[in-house]
Amino acid sequence: MTTTRPEITGTFGAVTSTHWLASQTGMGVLERGGNAFDAAAAAGFVLQVVEPHLNGPGGDMPLVLWSAQDRAAHVVCGQGPVPAAATPQAFADLGLEAVPGSGLLPATVPGVFGAWTLLLQRWGTWRLRDVLEPAIGYARHGAPVLPRVSATIEAVIPLFTHGDGAWTTSAATYLTGSDGAGRAPQPWSRLRLTALADTYERVLAAAEAAGSSREAQYEAAREHWYRGEVAEAVDRFFADTRWRDVTGRVDGGLLRGSDLAAWEPTVEEPATGSYRGVQVAKTGTWGQGPVLLQALALLDGELGADGDPDPLRDDDESWVHVTAEAFELASADREAWYGDPVGAEEDGVDVPAVVDLLDPVYTAARRPFIGERAGGELQPGWPGGARRRLPQLPTPPAPPEVVDAAAVGEPTVDRRTTAEEQGRGDTCHVDVADRWGNLVSATPSGGWLQSSPVVPELGFALGTRAQMCWLPNGGAAGGSPRSAGPRWGSRLGSTLRPGRRPRTTLSPTLLMRDGEPWMALGTPGGDQQDAWQLPFVMRLVHAAERARAGGAPVETALQAAVDAPTFHPETAPSSFWPRQAVPGRLVLEDRFDPSVARGLAARGWDVRAVDGWSLGRLSAVALDGGWIRAAANPRGSQGYAVGR
Repeated sequence: MTTTRPEITGTFGAVTSTHWLASQTGMGVLERGGNAFDAAAAAGFVLQVVEPHLNGPGGDMPLVLWSAQDRAAHVVCGQGPVPAAATPQAFADLGLEAVPGSGLLPATVPGVFGAWTLLLQRWGTWRLRDVLEPAIGYARHGAPVLPRVSATIEAVIPLFTHGDGAWTTSAATYLTGSDGAGRAPQPWSRLRLTALADTYERVLAAAEAAGSSREAQYEAAREHWYRGEVAEAVDRFFADTRWRDVTGRVDGGLLRGSDLAAWEPTVEEPATGSYRGVQVAKTGTWGQGPVLLQALALLDGELGADGDPDPLRDDDESWVHVTAEAFELASADREAWYGDPVGAEEDGVDVPAVVDLLDPVYTAARRPFIGERAGGELQPGWPGGARRRLPQLPTPPAPPEVVDAAAVGEPTVDRRTTAEEQGRGDTCHVDVADRWGNLVSATPSGGWLQSSPVVPELGFALGTRAQMCWLPNGGAAGGSPRSAGPRWGSRLGSTLRPGRRPRTTLSPTLLMRDGEPWMALGTPGGDQQDAWQLPFVMRLVHAAERARAGGAPVETALQAAVDAPTFHPETAPSSFWPRQAVPGRLVLEDRFDPSVARGLAARGWDVRAVDGWSLGRLSAVALDGGWIRAAANPRGSQGYAVGR
């Protein structure tokens, strides 16, 4: 089996991520005695410096882990909530019918620092200074500028420098030129983020002033971040300044220091499902993770589009069709029902329990909706058995004629070209396995350099995850549901609710076999994260079944599954502003046999073939038969796996 690169195989440990410097940083931690949790955090902090167009300290992150000590899987939630002042009325008073995709208005509490430090405090072994040292070094002395970083900064120079509300603090952080001209750093030049390095040094000083106890130092670090100097700087910036957003408006922000002070990262039980005997652990419905669980449940067992139950013939037209249809059904439930379950009932919102979404009776009732032809429309169900009237989804707002295209929605997508020409979005991801049997899958994102203006005292921008919340009844315009029905706004799981988590797209994954940890995996890619993970997981499970049945060995199956061509449907509206959808579209890498695209078109799909190496950014580490294996994404020539 030929792959783009060797599959890393060893017994000591392995790290894989979306950037080689982060992967090597994590591996260096393992080599010096740290565990998977220390390594993942060190790699994650480096990602903030080397991929600033994809994530930052002001962003968010969920992670899923297996603790060998606990003999259990856990989810750490670093998704901060919507500010208390971000009420539907506040947006209506501004004349907005949707939460903008950039600027200060869509900011949420920055949760990534809390999540990493809670992980380290509870399961790690290293002190915060040792974990932060590599990131501080790259921030102070410089990291190589990726071509995509240079291109992203180049695209937003007008936003940084021209017109009312220009992001001058971001210009001072990211643009070069002693003559004041303001130029993007050239590819492979050196980018220094000294203000960020100073911020992290002050965090360390506050932590170490608490004494020598690791526990006390991590508590003090979070206190400094969420109730001390960092929170105070955020409060001043959002209360006292105004900046342009993607709509062309110039507005202040709604986030305040009190929002940061009221929040703590949490450890939660994962949502779990299974596929052909493999257990899958994801976040709850505050993320899109259960979409993967629902789609796998629909595809589990004897399901074939033409009556043939053989599920092992991957990559033919019938398999792609059935897989995409199952994903669309699960995505329809995501749109209708998913949201933060905390406070849902008191807020008058329907957020079903994951157990209801995965109930075998409910799943069986949904399977007949997978037909011979593409549905092309959202078809949510009634999880929990109640024959409620379905929420009516709002019509996405029309984008204004003039927008800052490079600042819209998912990072790395230039909105001046079509999504199918470039693929969909990107962010960061890191997976780690160690010799003690620990696994981590983490997907940090948000706070990228084009999301909002830099807070100058801190050296970083904040995230814009609140753009994933619908405004009740269409915001200021009053809106209208897509079909006649009751007021949908108060019932939709992802309706804006102050103090609640927006439904994030970030979706790390953990696999287990017979209750034992098997694999940590994930991918960047916004709404497409679980769409790309779905065929990846199926291919791996099928390959393992074939091996057990005496078929081909699977020594390279992990890298082969990462390399394999992939696809995603686009019927569900994007979670990113301006929330557009393309019903019936199926985006397909052109490495599939041409007969697959023809067959899918005959089934009613609007097929858009794209460059064969443009979709999916998957990486994974596995504990497999006494070996530790790792694979990294070849697309973009940036992902990197290392281990021994």
